[in-house]
Amino acid sequence: MTATAPPVPVDPSALPPYVLVLKERIAYLPEAQLALVLRAYEVGAKAHAGQERQSGEPYITHPVAVAGILAELGLDAETIIAAILHDTLEDTKLTREALAAEFGEVVAELVDGVTKLDKMRFGTRQEADAESFRKMLLAMARDLRVILIKLADRLHNMRTLGSKDRASRRRIARETLEIFAPIAQRLGMNKFKAELQDLGFRTLYPDRYRVISERIRAALGNRREAMGKIETALTMRLAAEQLPARVVGRIKSSWSIYSKMRNEHKTFAQLMDVYGFRVVVDSATRCYMALGVVHALYKPVDRRFKDFIAIPKANGYQSLHTVLLGPFGAPIEVQIRTAEMDSVAERGVAAHWAYKTESGPANSAQVRAREWLSSMVDSSAHTASSSEFIENVKIDLFPDEVYLFTPRGDIFSLPRHATALDFAYAVHTDVGDHAVAARVDKRLTPLRSQLESGQLVEIITAPSAVPNPTWLEVVVTGKARTAIRQYLKHLQHEDAVDFGHRMLDRALDAQGSSLDAIPVAVLDRFLATSKLKRLEELLSDIALGNRMPDVVARQLLGSRGKKAGGSKHPATLVQEKIRITGAERGVLSFANCCHPLPGDDIVGYLSSGKGIVVHRDECPNVVELRKSPERCVAIEWDRDVQGDYRAQLRIEVINRPGVLATVAAAIAAADSNIENVEYVERDTSAATLLFSMEVKRRKHLADVIRRVRRTGVVSAVHRYPL
Repeated sequence: MTATAPPVPVDPSALPPYVLVLKERIAYLPEAQLALVLRAYEVGAKAHAGQERQSGEPYITHPVAVAGILAELGLDAETIIAAILHDTLEDTKLTREALAAEFGEVVAELVDGVTKLDKMRFGTRQEADAESFRKMLLAMARDLRVILIKLADRLHNMRTLGSKDRASRRRIARETLEIFAPIAQRLGMNKFKAELQDLGFRTLYPDRYRVISERIRAALGNRREAMGKIETALTMRLAAEQLPARVVGRIKSSWSIYSKMRNEHKTFAQLMDVYGFRVVVDSATRCYMALGVVHALYKPVDRRFKDFIAIPKANGYQSLHTVLLGPFGAPIEVQIRTAEMDSVAERGVAAHWAYKTESGPANSAQVRAREWLSSMVDSSAHTASSSEFIENVKIDLFPDEVYLFTPRGDIFSLPRHATALDFAYAVHTDVGDHAVAARVDKRLTPLRSQLESGQLVEIITAPSAVPNPTWLEVVVTGKARTAIRQYLKHLQHEDAVDFGHRMLDRALDAQGSSLDAIPVAVLDRFLATSKLKRLEELLSDIALGNRMPDVVARQLLGSRGKKAGGSKHPATLVQEKIRITGAERGVLSFANCCHPLPGDDIVGYLSSGKGIVVHRDECPNVVELRKSPERCVAIEWDRDVQGDYRAQLRIEVINRPGVLATVAAAIAAADSNIENVEYVERDTSAATLLFSMEVKRRKHLADVIRRVRRTGVVSAVHRYPL
């Protein structure tokens, strides 16, 4: 790191005790950097002179304590200095230029980044300010050290929360549990995460915290002897096999127990009836050797083994997990890992800090954190709405992973409840966009099928396949959701431009003109007046019902100097219908009140922002819609119609066993897919059923009705609504 002038040596005898503690913790730094850190303290103390914390302590004690927390992680001098000065830009007269001049541009950038984060205020995870959260993740992506300083700042604030009023304590605790602890977990910083959760739990739910903590102490007291015996047995067996290892008993945290009690509906006894141990060895190979030793000592519980060494968690965590049946009839949880893995598990991205590539390879947590943050930056670039972006981040921030394999042996980590369609988009956006089905463990399955860890997944694609709106109900990952929405928006825009062009042409034709006949200068002037950049935006607006084609036509002709009123007879307007194929799903929707089918006489209604809603001409609602003739669009079905369309049949049947299956079989025999069925009326002798199904066209529905009538169990069947 660089500075414009060497720091003046600081007299150690003049340093207050809390700075001497920091000096001891940063003893790992070279002498020149240590002196620069002490100089940063002098600058910070001078800047914060006269400021106090709510506890009455000098304000400088807080940033020095934050620096001390980061020093325990062994972070570099730039990070320590930035931590000491992290509040100066916002709370003092010190300028960014002055910081950069004395401590270098990197320190100034870090302090500036933390200052921007400090201005953010979060409510709950659901209520978090979306744009602020977005900026925070992007700041993390630029330099991970920014969020490390912020997490240390939050940890010290939580440790000294007692001086604040009750409302502030609860707000900060909730924010910690729902925003900062999960970020620490996502970055692999389990030690930070555990303390933040414990402090947040104690503040937000003091009575629950007290009860659970007391029960943990009581349970531990009762089992201390048993845990000692198991620990001794594990240590001796590993030593006998010449496997040097450190065995440590683990205690579950209060928050962990409370969360599991609440989420899994378990009692305290069910969760505490487990002995936990960690075995630390010196190499990955010996992890597997140690696994064999502990399995020989105590019998493993079936299906309770997980290998996070071969397949690390998304945050870089690596360890072997196994559950054994112990000597006292209770399960024993054992984690086996190397010292390196143990350090990464506790400190995550902060373990063996290697920020610059020349200082050595980054650890797995750092690599994975940067990959995650890089994917968040990509997602942000393709997501216009901040609230949509945070919706995607929530899933990635709070993952409960499943691990899946491709036929080539590649491994993908996805959130729990992920579907085959999520997997397709994880492989590549193009694979997702053209997916039609999946083979899971060589068995053909639908794209909506949920996946489980360890499955082999192969995606089947077709060039003609494209995303549709129902896919948004299937996927759970942010990447898949963003890609589908982006495609649908593009599709809607293309359909809207095409349809808007046809509608405007039809309106101009009724006035004896055409779009090609409008001079370019007139069109440009109209677009500028309407605050539109391109003709495509005008056409899209027309198709989406935001502008009326007849009104636009009159305005264009008026601007050209020709009177609107037209040379064509009004009857011509009725005869000139726009043909639809049903493929214009980006701008068309089909009314649920009448379920129009190809072959029906139809009418379109321009609904603002939604586009054209298609109704059957005989729909009862059309009478009301025709009271706004400027919004009614003359449309008809094209000869070449695509896709399946929803239809409903109201079927009256004899109420006897098997009648539902008989009718369903008849519908299926007509190549119609049943979406839903419900009983509308029912008594001892008769019943009325309402079937929702998919058909190709009106003739297809007529074939379904004929087959249903032939079953011999039906007294009446008709299309619903009439």
